[in-house]
Amino acid sequence: MRLFIAIKLNNEMKDYLMDIQDTMRTYGVRGRETVAENMHLTLAFIGEYDDPDYVKGIVDSIEVRPFELKLRGIGAFRDLWWVGIENSAPLEAVVRRLRRALADAGIPFDRKKFSPHITIIRKADGRLEDVPESELNQLFGASMTVDHISLMRSYRGKNGMIYTEI
Repeated sequence: MRLFIAIKLNNEMKDYLMDIQDTMRTYGVRGRETVAENMHLTLAFIGEYDDPDYVKGIVDSIEVRPFELKLRGIGAFRDLWWVGIENSAPLEAVVRRLRRALADAGIPFDRKKFSPHITIIRKADGRLEDVPESELNQLFGASMTVDHISLMRSYRGKNGMIYTEI
């Protein structure tokens, strides 16, 4: 199974991100938009791993004291566009505890530096510079309370990737 650990977004946050996609579209940005049900914040990407129950036990052992997750900024990794997350000590602490627990349990994961973002468009065609700054400023500030993390499975469906919580 292809696994990752994430924060699932509430419906209000997903609606907010869909509005951002709509605004991007208004200014000529095209690409494969992330569908609402797939929007999430990845904390650790594991990849192919055949014992999800073992990983689930590790995920469930991570204490998550409620904290606010707040959107801040937009950017791109080449043709992948994302919405950023405001710096958050509680979020960083959860990620540190999670990654330490995965490493201690011998579960392999992508050890790239954590760069919190939510993917909104893949294979984007357009320029961020074409979106007026006044429009972008109106798009940010949405927040939600996080009180748990989720083990997720991804697989390819007939219309793209499907993410389900384990």
